[in-house]
This record gives sequence, structure tokens and C-alpha cells, in this order.
Amino acid sequence: MSANGDGGSAAAAAPPPPPLEWKFSQVFGERAAGEEVHEVDIISAIEFDKSGNYLATGDRGGRVVLFERTDLKNNIHRRDLERADCPISRHPEFRYKTEFQSHEPEFDYLKSLEIEEKINKIRWCQTANGALSLLSTNDKTIKLWKVQEKKVKKVSKMNLDPLHAQANGSSASPSVFLPNGGCSESPYTHARNDLSFHPGGIPSLQLPVVSSQETSLVARCRRVYTHAHDYHINSISNNSDGETFISADDLRINLWNLEISNQSFNIVDMKPANMEDLTEVITSAEFHPSHCNILAYSSSKGSIRLIDLRQSALCDNHSQLFEEHETSRSFFTEIIASISDIKFSKDGRHILSRDYMTLKLWDINVNSGPVATFQVHEYLRPKLCDLYENDSIFDKFECCLSGDGLRVATGSYSNLFRVFGCVPGSEEATTLEASKNPMRRPTQNVARPPRPSSSATRAVRRGAETSGVDANGNSFDSTSKLLHLAWHPTENSIACAAANSLYIYYA
Repeated sequence: MSANGDGGSAAAAAPPPPPLEWKFSQVFGERAAGEEVHEVDIISAIEFDKSGNYLATGDRGGRVVLFERTDLKNNIHRRDLERADCPISRHPEFRYKTEFQSHEPEFDYLKSLEIEEKINKIRWCQTANGALSLLSTNDKTIKLWKVQEKKVKKVSKMNLDPLHAQANGSSASPSVFLPNGGCSESPYTHARNDLSFHPGGIPSLQLPVVSSQETSLVARCRRVYTHAHDYHINSISNNSDGETFISADDLRINLWNLEISNQSFNIVDMKPANMEDLTEVITSAEFHPSHCNILAYSSSKGSIRLIDLRQSALCDNHSQLFEEHETSRSFFTEIIASISDIKFSKDGRHILSRDYMTLKLWDINVNSGPVATFQVHEYLRPKLCDLYENDSIFDKFECCLSGDGLRVATGSYSNLFRVFGCVPGSEEATTLEASKNPMRRPTQNVARPPRPSSSATRAVRRGAETSGVDANGNSFDSTSKLLHLAWHPTENSIACAAANSLYIYYA
């Protein structure tokens, strides 16, 4: 990613790439007009695996559904085209692979609390021996799942002569063959003795024959990691070492070994001695993509802390702090500053964060402020009071970066999502709708004027829209919200969830 804080750098001299033109690829679980959506079918998590060949979704009913890429047969030819810089007309296609029930509703009798089955997060693990592995979590319990193909053999031609079986009725009971070639009545039958076999004994014995082999996918729960969180788990993240992962709730972050489910190490504890002194909670946490000792976590106060596991066993002191202080304050300032999601860029140089109104891009070497800020739905600012009344102001939107680090994306209301170019000089700020016609009514995106030079941050603020209506000119709908989306790790392809429907787009 070439975005950095210094406007006069060499990277800024290179022209930004042209805006992408997004096209519809696929939809799974499309609902007809007026069709009622069942609560349990609403998608609550989306994740591509590292290769981009598999896509997993979790829903509020505790199910995990896996999709498999099907358009990679001409992969070698495709790589040649990429090397030659030729445009590729093919677009990514996925097919339904399998699904399984990951979590069930539970009841905590000690605290008299219902634990719902909703999947909060899914994270893929390293594959081994052709088996797919992934972690899924609800509010309290994390599970490690292994999905692999099993061969099921179908057996035919048993001992029974089909002619005799028909003559004696289909309810005939089995008999037992004896070593001397005779035949004795099965201990389970008393009623019928008219079943006859060939007098030849052993020579006429028909051994079972495998008539066909079918492969079926079997999902097995390998580990259950539980009893480590007093509050709701909001994040899980795999370490680049392939052996450990973290789980985070409102006040604590725990470190686990994938092979050991009965113990974890508490590495961050924000719980004060007196809960009345609590001023902020953890909202999201993620490991660095390549440094196994570094992780970042965000808070409800809008700050991001970078910690180094080598410094101490309990990482109460951060190595880096990223935050932006708002100059104008109101009743809603602290609520909308709360970060709902953070993601590292693929190279680990940048962190993308999403708060209620904006996306912010941070350089981990620059802690004076974000290097870029993108307005997601500025037209909602006059409506914050209404959004507070109906609790929409507490919605947690996710964010994602492209594999090449040139663009970022996040969701909004009215089933819209936005894609921004984050290279210095880029004016790309596209609004798309989760439907079969994503660019139904493209609008002119108005760039916000730069901030006064006295500002401590060298941020670019882009993507503001006209007030009153959303970017597609429609009246704003707070009930249809696009919270979950994921960017393919190597291609310009985005998967996003609108209620129970999974949409995939490509550019």
C-alpha cells in the first residue's frame, strides 16, 4: 500500500489507479419481493480463506455455510494472462459446498443467562491433508471445525438369493452361515423357517461387493474453547505462527493454543478494580499478518492500541497508541467515535478502522493521526438523534481492504456499501447497492474541503454525500443495513450480506 502521510513523497507522484467498475457476479439465498426473512437465516459473519478459493458464512441460527470456487480450471492460462497484463473476462464463481450446525442455544444456569447460537466471527485456519479447518464463535464458546471428504462405500450382492427372497416375502429374517457350510436360524427369528439356501453350502456363498463409492463432506468439531470469557466475545484472530489465536471480549483478550482447549493466557485485562471506574471497552482485536508477536485492539473511545507480546506476559502497556481527538464535541461524539472493526493491510503496514460515520486508515509508523479519513454516510449526521432513539447508532459495521492495499470498503444503510481508493490523489468513492444491479444510480461524490493546516493530522477526507437521502437518491432505511462484507485476498471481488442473502461482486 502506497498511502502515507507525506503529501510530497515519491509515491504521491504516481497517478492513482482509475476507479473500478463493479459488476454483479452471484447471489445465494435471494429472497422474492415481500418474502419474510426468518431471524435465524440472517447472515452474521463472512470470511474468505487465505487462498480465496473458499468462502464461509455464519448466521444467527448458529449455522456455518461453506462455498467453493469453481472457475479455476484454466488457472495456468489465467496466470499467463496476468503476467502479460491482459484483462480477464472471467469472473469468480462459487458454488455451495456444505453446511453444518456450529453452535446451539445454551443456558448459563449460574448467571441465569441465555447464550444465543448466533455466529459472531469465523476465521479460517491452515489447511492440512486436504481438510478445511476454521474457527467459529458465538458470545461465549469458540469451536475448531475440520471439514473433509469421506468415502462412503455402497455394498450390494449379499448372501441372500434374490429369487428366494422374493418367494419368501420381503420381511424374511437373516440367517447365519456356519463354518461347516450349514446354516442355522438367526437368534432374532422364530416365526419363519421356510427360508432356503443353495444346498452347495460354502461354494454358493456370495461375499459382499462394493458397487459404488460416494464422497460426502463431513464436518467434525475438533476442539471446544470455553469458560474463558465473562463478557461477549467480539473477535477471534489467528496468529501467523499457525499455532495460536486470540479471542477478545469487552474487557479481556486471551491467547490460546489451537491444540489446547482447557487453558488460555490472559494477555490484556482492562477490567478496573471498581466497575464504576470503567470508561472504555475493547471492541475488536486482530493479530499482525506476519509478525506473530504484534497485535492491535480497538476501543469504544475511538483509539487503537498496538501491543508486543515480547514485552511482558500481561500486555497492559501498549507500544503504540493511535487516536484522533475531535475538536467539536456533542452528546453523540463519544458514541460515534467507538470503533466497530479493525483490519490490518496484507503487508501489515496499515490499519483500517471503522467507526459509526467514517473509515480511517492509519500508518503504524505515524501515530499523530490517520493518513486518510473517508466519510461513509455523512448525510446521517443531522439524524443522529433519531438513530440514537432506535438504537441504530450502536450498529457495528465491518470494514475490509483489498489484497493490493489500493482500496477499502465498508457497509452502510439501505443495503449500500462503499468502496474508496486510498492511494494519495485518488478520488474514487463508489456507492454500490447489494442487488443484482449494484451501480443502479451512480452519483457524483463530493469531496470535502481539506481541514485547516493547524490540524495535527494530514488526513484526506473524501466521500461526503448530499444530505437528506442516501447516495443512490433513495430515502434512508435504517432497517436494511449491510454490516458484514469481505474482500477477496487476491482479486477485486467483494462478498457482502444483505439480511439472509449473500451477494458477490467483481471488478
